[in-house]
This record gives sequence, structure tokens and C-alpha cells, in this order.
Amino acid sequence: MHGYKRVRWVQAALLSMVLILTWGAGAVCTRAAASAPEGETGARDTPLRQESPASPLSKAAIVIDDFGNNMQGTQEMLDLPIPITVAVMPGLPSTVPDAEMAHAKGKEVIIHLPMEPVKGKKSWLGPGSITTDLTDKEIRARVEAAVDEIPYAIGMNNHMGSKATADPRVMRIVLKVCKERNLFFLDSRTTGKSVIGELCAELGVKTANNGLFFDEVYTLEHIMKQVERFKKHMGKHEQGIAIGHVGPPGKKTAFALKKAASEMSGKVEFVPVRELVK
Repeated sequence: MHGYKRVRWVQAALLSMVLILTWGAGAVCTRAAASAPEGETGARDTPLRQESPASPLSKAAIVIDDFGNNMQGTQEMLDLPIPITVAVMPGLPSTVPDAEMAHAKGKEVIIHLPMEPVKGKKSWLGPGSITTDLTDKEIRARVEAAVDEIPYAIGMNNHMGSKATADPRVMRIVLKVCKERNLFFLDSRTTGKSVIGELCAELGVKTANNGLFFDEVYTLEHIMKQVERFKKHMGKHEQGIAIGHVGPPGKKTAFALKKAASEMSGKVEFVPVRELVK
């Protein structure tokens, strides 16, 4: 009996040691899991937090028309702390210098092609203008001359042009040159009858539409009102394009845009027009 009791005592002691060792290992594992950096103990135990992706900023493109004639506000526009697209008219005293200066400032350059309006005198358009009474050959020659004259241009938009941009014959020739020279065409939208969109789709020319003019009225009050309209648009849409001018309203528009750029910082990304053409 004494031998049997000793055996049972030894068995009980061994079992106790096993239980103690097992409990101790479990406690060590528990402490290790509690102190391990998040994510290192396995996805089933402590899954990594999934951060929500940041919402992309809406994109705004600002185009400034009428460069090429030493107009008021030229330097102020080029000094704006945001990307702008500089639209340069052909055949004027500072056409080439303005394009070169804009490029040196890191601004995008496009051709601001003068085109016939429904109302107004043709003489208002300046040299090299595209009018509906020209032959096909004359239209092509004038468009090609503008492209050849203006350095660094990667696109084109219309100066005035409410009549010409509604004429399929005229615009087909203009846009064929754009296609051949790898230029996009920004429709300034001076008429609701424009055929630019459908012809660009047919010919494979990249395009986009202007949505607002800042300064068709030259007062600072009107310009600031238009800037506020643009800001509201950008708060609701992924992208937007608006046009201002050098010349009589130039310095006022530059002032308003500089102020708006500061107010929209962190909410809107200002980009060249080339990023918004399709």
C-alpha cells in the first residue's frame, strides 16, 4: 500500500507541474499579444484600421485671353501664384514676346484665334482673323500662320467667334489643322449654337468648354461677383473652366483671382487647361 500511495503521489505532483507550466505559457502568450503593436498578432485577432481615402480636390483651370498687344494687367496675370493658361492673339506687337514670357514663367500657352462674331465689325478682330466669307484655302492659311507664329502653343481657343464657331465649314477646317498640329481646342462658348464639340468628336480633337467669363463687364464689383459664382461652382463640381482678360479689366481681374486663389487653397487644385480637355 505504501508503494501504491507513493506512485499516486508522484503522478499527482507531475500533473500539477504540467498544469502550472501550461498556465504560465498561456499567460506569457496573452501578455505578448496585449503588448504587440497593432496588426502584428494576425488579422483575425487585431485587424488593421482601414483609413478612408482622402477626397480628391476639384480641378479649376483659369484662361486669360487677349495677350499679344502689351495690354494692361499682363505682368500681374503672369505673376499670379497659380497655373493659368495664357491665350495669345496672332499678328500683334507683343505676340511672340508675350508667349515667350508666359512660357518662361511656367504658364501654358494657347492661340487666341480671332473669329467672326454675329454682331460687331470685322475690323475689331485684328489681323489674321477667321471670317465666314473666306475660302477654305484662306482659312487654312490663316490658321496655319497663327500656329507657326506663336511659340510654345499647345492648344487654341476662339476670340469672339459667335458666327464662325457656329459654321460647320469654317470650323471643320480650323479643327483639321488642330488635329494635324496636335492641338486641343477650347470652346470659349460665345454662342449656344457652337458646332465645335460635335466636330471635335468626329475628327478626334481634344476639347473642353468654357463655363464662365469673369470680366465681360469691367467693374471690380462685377468681377468679384463672377469669382464668387465660380467658387460656388467648384464647391459642387469636380472641375471647372473660366476665362478672364488682360486689357481694360486686366488688373482688376488679376487682383480678384489672386484673392480667390488664397481663399480656395486646399479646396481646389488649379491646373492648366490641358488637364481638363477630353
